[in-house]
Amino acid sequence: MQILSVSQEKISMMQPLAIVGGGLAGCECAFALAGAGIPVTLFEMKPGRFSPAHENPCLAELVCSNSFRSDAPDSAVGLLKEEMRGLGSLTMRLAAETRLPAGKALAVDRGLFAQGMTRAVADHPRITLIRREISGLDDPLLDPFGTVVIAVGPLPGEGLAASLAGRAGREHLHFYDAIAPIVDAASVDQSVAFPGARHAGDTPDYLNCPLTREEYHAFRQALLNGQRTAPRPFEAETHFEGCLPVETLAERGEMALAFGPLKPVGFLDPRSGKRPFALLQLRAENVNRTMFNLVGCQTKLTQPEQARIFRLVPGLERAEFVRFGSMHRNTFLHAPLTLREDLALRADPRFFLAGQITGVEGYVESAASGLWLGLSLAAAIAGGHLPPPPPETALGALLGHLRTPARNFQPSNIQYGLMPEPGQKIKRADRRRAYTERARKAFLAWRNIRANSY
Repeated sequence: MQILSVSQEKISMMQPLAIVGGGLAGCECAFALAGAGIPVTLFEMKPGRFSPAHENPCLAELVCSNSFRSDAPDSAVGLLKEEMRGLGSLTMRLAAETRLPAGKALAVDRGLFAQGMTRAVADHPRITLIRREISGLDDPLLDPFGTVVIAVGPLPGEGLAASLAGRAGREHLHFYDAIAPIVDAASVDQSVAFPGARHAGDTPDYLNCPLTREEYHAFRQALLNGQRTAPRPFEAETHFEGCLPVETLAERGEMALAFGPLKPVGFLDPRSGKRPFALLQLRAENVNRTMFNLVGCQTKLTQPEQARIFRLVPGLERAEFVRFGSMHRNTFLHAPLTLREDLALRADPRFFLAGQITGVEGYVESAASGLWLGLSLAAAIAGGHLPPPPPETALGALLGHLRTPARNFQPSNIQYGLMPEPGQKIKRADRRRAYTERARKAFLAWRNIRANSY
């Protein structure tokens, strides 16, 4: 979508605009505004202070995984990425430039991706990057700014989180997000772990560790008995359903892992020619394939227990861990009650929110919300109004989730279930294609209407 650049006259009349948080949402928002000619000040607390999950001083550090999930055009997240590309997403551009082979998934070299984002933002003539932590909504550093975007992600500092919760008028909620371990590729026994892809026609980008029935049950039992990191006393422990720790999933039943992240469907163990009972996949973390992520093994086990238990998996007996998994707090607001349609805070419309703190879940969704807010604010500053895309589109459905009243509001990834049901009966096998085709038509019509109105 093209939004005409804001005139110099309007820029000289507008109050300065600030963004707090240099993650995906904050960077997307800043880049969209700057692209429309609007000066932006972006505050990022690193390297002065790091959250418990971050260690890289670059912007847009990818912590939980290096994957943006499926890039298949008939998947909901693939459709959202397609729409973001149509709106000029910086995240999608950099992901293409730093892409790693990962079958149908869009995985990136996380180091190169963060470096590229940092350069793109820091070098932009209309973005001022300030490496300072914002301690709260009343921080004096924010006094000069008439509009402030809070895009701090799921791990805001305690002062800012408390300030935001107080201003919103509701207790903010906590749940835990766990990240998977990464192992050194040279330490994986590749006489056991074999390259391959689950689906016919995909390139064999993953390493696959097969487990027998006995090995699977021993691994599951070790997960059940493993020592876990305890949550801090003041935080309630709740897990987002789409990112359960592997040991929590193991508790759900004897075969929960074998039908979940360790499902063996689509594979034959080259040593036996038979399908293994279960299978753990490893996904490349960098271009040189020297590091691999244990797919689906996000965990809150202690580090010694991770080393002991994951080495029970065939092929990982001598695994060297480049990064252990960990857990961290994820904070979000009850968006339907606290945010307006334009993502402004109802209690104080000077503040807008973007990213995971609004109740969207995932890298792509966070970036999409920041991109949308940047385009929306640019339109408002230009004297126009940019309504959300139709709910039949992926972006429209995601934004709709933040407006839909719910007694127990929870973060959500993009999914077809957020979109309106089709008005006619469709065969199960044709539903994805029908949703995708309808979304593309709705998105194109919306984009054309908006482009012609400016």
